[in-house]
Amino acid sequence: MKLNKKTKMIVEGAMMIALAWALDTVMGFIPFLNLPNGGTVSLKLVPIVFFCVRYGCGWGALMGFVFGLADYFLGFPKAIDWTSILFDYFISFTLLGFGAGLMKKVKLSAVWGSIVGGFLMFLSNYIVGVYIWGEYMPDMFFGMTMTSPWFYSLLYNGAWAGGCIVFAVVAFVLLYQIKPVAKLLNGEDLK
Repeated sequence: MKLNKKTKMIVEGAMMIALAWALDTVMGFIPFLNLPNGGTVSLKLVPIVFFCVRYGCGWGALMGFVFGLADYFLGFPKAIDWTSILFDYFISFTLLGFGAGLMKKVKLSAVWGSIVGGFLMFLSNYIVGVYIWGEYMPDMFFGMTMTSPWFYSLLYNGAWAGGCIVFAVVAFVLLYQIKPVAKLLNGEDLK
């Protein structure tokens, strides 16, 4: 990769991280999109997946890791201990970037990247939700009595991560209808 292409990629990645963080922060002020303890349904996956499907899983994983770092240190982090920091921020977004990047060569790569990367992100949060956050499980959630951390984590993380995935899929389906954006998503400008 030539220096000018690498520089372009790094600048593009920094812009996408900033946009993802801004979307997550702004949408965090909309009450019905927030869950207790920091879960926010937002469009943050869109800029992250956009970058990852253009540059692949290696750069995507790095971008996801840097986003997790920025989200933890610049956002409104909710964590109990180092394992919740590691899984809720660094591992989950690294998996998001890696999974989305795997879809680079697939038709409608951003749609599939949102689904695959989002599911891997969900799995990381689901595991930490069971083993760490499950100890702080409320008696009632979504109007249901909570007795199992497995079910609670599925509901909680399914609500915010699932919402983010749905928002991203809808956004990309719409963005693919705009020919210049579809060319960018397909990486035609990088050839």
